[in-house]
Amino acid sequence: MELRILQEERESRLLGAFAVSSANTKGRLKEEKKCDIRTDFQRDRDRIIHCKSFRRMKHKTQVFISPEGDHYRTRLTHTLEVSQIARSIARALNLNEDLTEAIALGHDLGHTPFGHAGERQLERLCKEYGGFAHNEQSLRVVDRLEKDGKGLNLTWEVRNGILNHRTEGFPETLEGKVVQLSDKIAYTNHDIDDAVRAGMLHLEEIPQEITEVIGNTSSNRINEMIRDTIYNSMDKNDICMSAKMHTCLKELRSFMFKQVYASPAAQEEHRKAEKIVSDLYEYYYEHLDLMEGEFLQLLLEGEPQWKVVCDYIACMTDRFAVSTFNRLFIPNELNRS
Repeated sequence: MELRILQEERESRLLGAFAVSSANTKGRLKEEKKCDIRTDFQRDRDRIIHCKSFRRMKHKTQVFISPEGDHYRTRLTHTLEVSQIARSIARALNLNEDLTEAIALGHDLGHTPFGHAGERQLERLCKEYGGFAHNEQSLRVVDRLEKDGKGLNLTWEVRNGILNHRTEGFPETLEGKVVQLSDKIAYTNHDIDDAVRAGMLHLEEIPQEITEVIGNTSSNRINEMIRDTIYNSMDKNDICMSAKMHTCLKELRSFMFKQVYASPAAQEEHRKAEKIVSDLYEYYYEHLDLMEGEFLQLLLEGEPQWKVVCDYIACMTDRFAVSTFNRLFIPNELNRS
C-alpha cells in the first residue's frame, strides 16, 4: 500500500470533525497524478518552500525598510513565525496541520518590496485598471507566475486560505481561519520587538489595560493569545478568541498603528519607498522590453500590460528594487559614491 494512503487513513482516525482531510481535497486546477509518499497538502507545502518567491521573502521588508541590524524581521521570518503559531493552534484543535502549514508558508508570497508601503503605492498606480492587493498577488504567484508561468498547481484549500488570509477575507476552512488569526498574532507581537530594538517604542508605553491581559514580554503575549484561541475554539466550527482577548488584540493593533506604523519616522521611510515603486512602475510601463524574459512571455500570452509590470515590481526584493532604481535614475558618479 502507498505511504500516502496510510497517512490519509491516519488522518481519518485522528483529525477532528471540522478538519479537512487530505483525501477529501477539492482538488487542483489541473488534475495530476498523486504522490505515492506525500499527501496533497504535504506536497503543496513542499512546492511552496522550494519556489523562488519563497526564497525572495528573506530580502523583503516586514515593517522596517532596510534596517541596520541582523535581528529585524523580514517577510520570510514573519512567515515562519505565522507558520509556527498556526501549527500550534491547529495541532491542539486536531485540525490538519499540513494544510495549515501550507497556507501559512504561502500567504505572503505576493508581497511587494518595502512591505505595505510598496503595496499601497502599487494599488494607487493600478487603481483605474483593477488595483493591487498582496493576497490576490500571492494567489497569482502560485497559480500563474511560478515555474516560468506554469504555476504550482496547488489544491483548492491552500489557494482559498492564501487568498482569504487578510482581515476582510472569509476562509472556507478552519485551517485557513487559523492562519488568518495567526498572522495578526505574529505581526502584532514581533513588530513590538522590532520597534523596541529600533528605539521607536518602549515597553512601558504599552497601555496597562493591554499588559494586564497578555503580559509584557514577547513569549507571554504570544502564549496568552494562542491559549485563548485554542480554548475558545474547542468543539466549534470556528476559530475565535474570547471577547476580552479580541478587544485586547484590537487595542494593541491600534496602539501599534499610532506609535509605530504611522509614526513620522516610518512615514518618511514609506515616502521614499513609494517614490522608488512609482518610478520603477512608470519606467517599465514605458520600457516593457527591458523586463526579464518570463515577464515578456506573459505579455506575449495576452496578459495586460499594467498587470505584468505589477508582477515585475511585486516580485522584486527591497535591495533589487533599490539597486535598479539607482542604476536607472542616479548618475553613475553619484551612484558609485
